[in-house]
Amino acid sequence: MLIAVMSDSHDHILKMKQAAARIRGEGAEMVIHCGDIVAPFMLFELSKVSVPVHAVFGNNDGDHFLLMKVASEVGNITFHGLFGKVDAGGDPVAFTHYREVADGLVSKQEYNVVCYGHTHAHHAEKIGKTLFINPGELMGMQGKSGFCLVETKTGEFTEITL
Repeated sequence: MLIAVMSDSHDHILKMKQAAARIRGEGAEMVIHCGDIVAPFMLFELSKVSVPVHAVFGNNDGDHFLLMKVASEVGNITFHGLFGKVDAGGDPVAFTHYREVADGLVSKQEYNVVCYGHTHAHHAEKIGKTLFINPGELMGMQGKSGFCLVETKTGEFTEITL
């Protein structure tokens, strides 16, 4: 299954609009957000991907209650707390905000893909059968804004720069 993986959007709504449009155009069937969406208003834009979105909380996501309330209103966004796992077309995918949690998930070798965020830096490597990936930041604070497209069956990925 082709999924989009993003993280650290930090209220940059214009980047979220660009990402949502690109994700729709690329035909991704699911979106994983690895935390730090920040404000609930971002979910209205994120929901426009029109596919299921699975998200975890990051260290800057302050109002968990309101984020979950807005997610239930838009209908296609699910929050999983600090750690999430989903079945992506028969392929197990795990995601979190923190590298330390992700390291433990990779070591289990139970997932085809393990995603994390927080560092704002793109990272991808294959460890055993698992693609271990940080999509970098959507916000562009460090000069590069983007996300990744991941094929969950093969572990192939494409870094998308906005």
